[in-house]
Amino acid sequence: MSPNPTHVVVAGAGPTGLALACGLAAAGVRVRVVDRADGPARTSRANILHARGVQVLTRLDALGDLREQAVAPMGIRMHVRGRLLTTLTFAPDEREAVQALFVSQAAIEQRLRDRLAELGVEVEWGHGVGELAQDTDGVAVGLSGGDRVRAAWLVGCDGAHSRVRTLAGIAFPGVPVVERFLLADVHADGIADREHSAGWYHRDGILMAMPMRDPAGNLWRLMANVPDDGRHLDAPAVVRRFEELLPERAGITGARVRDAVWTSVFRIHRRLADDYRSGRVLLAGDAAHIHSPFGGQGLNTGIGDAENLAWKLALVVRGLAADGLLDTYAAERRPAAADVLRRTTTNTRALVAEGAVARWVRDHVLVRYLDLPAVQRQATRAASQLGLSYRRGPLGGRGAKPRPGDRVRDRPVVRPDGTRSTLTGELGPAWVLLSGGTAPEPLVAVLDRRLPGSTTPVTDPAWQHPHALLVRPDGHLLWRGTHAADLERGLDRVARAVADRPGRARLIQGLRNRIRMTNGTFVG
Repeated sequence: MSPNPTHVVVAGAGPTGLALACGLAAAGVRVRVVDRADGPARTSRANILHARGVQVLTRLDALGDLREQAVAPMGIRMHVRGRLLTTLTFAPDEREAVQALFVSQAAIEQRLRDRLAELGVEVEWGHGVGELAQDTDGVAVGLSGGDRVRAAWLVGCDGAHSRVRTLAGIAFPGVPVVERFLLADVHADGIADREHSAGWYHRDGILMAMPMRDPAGNLWRLMANVPDDGRHLDAPAVVRRFEELLPERAGITGARVRDAVWTSVFRIHRRLADDYRSGRVLLAGDAAHIHSPFGGQGLNTGIGDAENLAWKLALVVRGLAADGLLDTYAAERRPAAADVLRRTTTNTRALVAEGAVARWVRDHVLVRYLDLPAVQRQATRAASQLGLSYRRGPLGGRGAKPRPGDRVRDRPVVRPDGTRSTLTGELGPAWVLLSGGTAPEPLVAVLDRRLPGSTTPVTDPAWQHPHALLVRPDGHLLWRGTHAADLERGLDRVARAVADRPGRARLIQGLRNRIRMTNGTFVG
């Protein structure tokens, strides 16, 4: 056996897999990242990193120059029959220190690969998972090309058609939301001004056009739903269809599509894995959940999975927690994904509006509702995922706010040496002990013993509160209090979380009872 055996194999080098690998490697976990593709994607599937995603990349030290690459948030001008109905604006939450970035997914992946390389890990391209066998001690993974690797854990971040999920025998039930959707990034002239995105409602569907950053200044992302007539549409056919849709749905007759950078034809599904874990195999990102692309939630939900799983898997690998801690991953992240699926499905069906009644409600009621500033602020906040809480999960709790499981808002802090920083900047892979004054020595002693080398004590002089806060690497509160014995009990919740198999079975069944699908509709 190798003197440095692999702790974790991550299958898939998209944003989720890369973020997970960065979090693990930064925590000292030996990780390999494999991907069946020949190399990284050069086109941008997603083009927004919401505020929570910005915080995740900051904690991973992977944000790099993405702020400089980002474009300013744009409103969306919605039309019907050539008439402007409303302008939907992006309304950042001024209470927060971080806001969304409109930036290419390809650029995000590049920054994550750069960070991973700094941590000594390179992506192994052309190595997809072909087979796996697991036992009580680990997983044997067969890779394409005949290579085999033994690891303690395997995480499938390999997308909607996950091979890992299939081999692990995890069901992926769901329903279609839109039968056929077209997407194309094209260089084009004469579509609209580039100060805003634009959308056009039509009885046959919706057409949207979003300006994208490009040296030539004429790159657009076009999206539309069309009937599925069974015909295969290659890239030239997709471009021709958009050339037809621009006059049909938008009344634009002078547009000229020069060339296509990327096209895609797909069916929008809503699917949620029955479980996020099968023994020593786990799922994250699109391998665990898929939904409508409206709202740009997929990338952000995936890297949220990655960050949640990374710190828990690192503790298990280091022997600081039982593997039952990994059951809290599904307990916290699966409800979060279900909520995203519900919202994106509702929003997509409202926008597509199949049927005369639905179209009338959309054009005469919904657009007026969406024009309200309070509604736009609420929608932006929901999309940001900054309000996500795990307080109802197995590591959550009650009491004064923030409660265990709540996200702790970013704030300026002071390190023990007197230098200034921020809470987000000190997290990941480190935990943070936050207090209003000098960190209590008994609490620091407990953390040094229970989480050796993993905790940073910081202070916020402006925060006058008697309690100290122990903040998890993902920015959520684990414990608050003043006494070392109480802190020991709080850490015991992590070290022994859901460690028994009967307890895990009850937990998963409880989740399925809360989040299930009946006739294609989530109920709870």
